[in-house]
Amino acid sequence: MKKQMNQAELIKRMTDKELLFNLYFSQGIFVVIAIVSSFFLFDSFYNWFHQLKWDPVNLFLFGLLPALAIVVVDLILMELLPESYYDDGGINERIFKNRSIVQIFFITLFVALSEEMLFRGVIQHEFGYLIASVLFALIHFRYLRKPVLLISILSISFLIGYIYEITENLAITITAHFFVDFILALFIKFKWGDLYGVEETS
Repeated sequence: MKKQMNQAELIKRMTDKELLFNLYFSQGIFVVIAIVSSFFLFDSFYNWFHQLKWDPVNLFLFGLLPALAIVVVDLILMELLPESYYDDGGINERIFKNRSIVQIFFITLFVALSEEMLFRGVIQHEFGYLIASVLFALIHFRYLRKPVLLISILSISFLIGYIYEITENLAITITAHFFVDFILALFIKFKWGDLYGVEETS
């Protein structure tokens, strides 16, 4: 009997283009789930949309600054810890290394929008901080066997969830999520400081 192919083997067999398609496809599913569930869980779709508030000061204080802090901590840990601790199987590197900055911008923006729409805008809003934060970490299942990556994604998830708790502003969590992913994706592309296998939140 042939041994069943595991996820890591399937991913290795995919081309970079197929990996990117699967990323967009999975994130698209999150968007669809968020929109459809909103019609059932919210009195009106406007109530969901009302979570997006344009507030430049708080976008900077609670969106950009925490994102920069997360990136700095991640980069410090990557300098201190063995490279293997941050190895995600090369998936993020394959997705980002050959993309233009504009492509990276749109990929990371779409990921931030789709995941925050579902996990903060719907799940946390309706079912609470703890459930949303744990589920957000668990969807990054390729990190489950990597303790450092798992702790990292859990910490980021709970931090972004807490930011949503205190601000109730989905635009802020999208901003934080986007900047973490975008900056770390640029590190992957340009390998600044010879950093490899950089971990991101998508």
